[in-house]
Amino acid sequence: WQERMTPYFLQAGVFLVEAAFGFYLLAVLLRFLFQLLRADFYNPVAQFLVVLTNPPLLPLRRVIPGLFGIDLASVVLLAALKLAELYLIGWMKDFTPAFVGAALVGLAQLLRLTIYVYIVAILARVILSWVNPHGSRGNPAMDLLWSLTEPMLRRARRLLPAIGGLDLSPIGVFIALELTLILVVQPLHDLGYVWMLAR
Repeated sequence: WQERMTPYFLQAGVFLVEAAFGFYLLAVLLRFLFQLLRADFYNPVAQFLVVLTNPPLLPLRRVIPGLFGIDLASVVLLAALKLAELYLIGWMKDFTPAFVGAALVGLAQLLRLTIYVYIVAILARVILSWVNPHGSRGNPAMDLLWSLTEPMLRRARRLLPAIGGLDLSPIGVFIALELTLILVVQPLHDLGYVWMLAR
């Protein structure tokens, strides 16, 4: 009975590890993106992310300075957390991932997470624009949503002008993001996975 139940406990353990790391990785990634895009950090949602991510980030910033407006401490923390997650799951499954493979898989998964953040954010903005066509600026969450998505949508509008008053930029961005997942992220993940399992 114990042998039959072991795979289920392992699956549950892996799920809990992925959920815990996934939540914190998302928080660090959002803070990095908001800082990169100069979002309002006095926003209550942004302040929540600051409080949540400050404990590991503040010590890192003492030894890892920013570069050209990029918070390298956040990048290092994202990489370290993702590698820790992969090695912990590997330990739970009784194997040690090869470092180069784990690094590639980690990079692919972080890129995938970033793309999913943008897909969800743009979709939320589109839905909110249907509910309130006049905009919801002034709402803390909507302000951050705008800061996150507007730079990408603005570039898309230059290539896809509105037709009949219909803004096609979200569709163009969705297509570009999906193609990036298919042509860049998935091949990188598959290559890294093969190397990660190499003995």
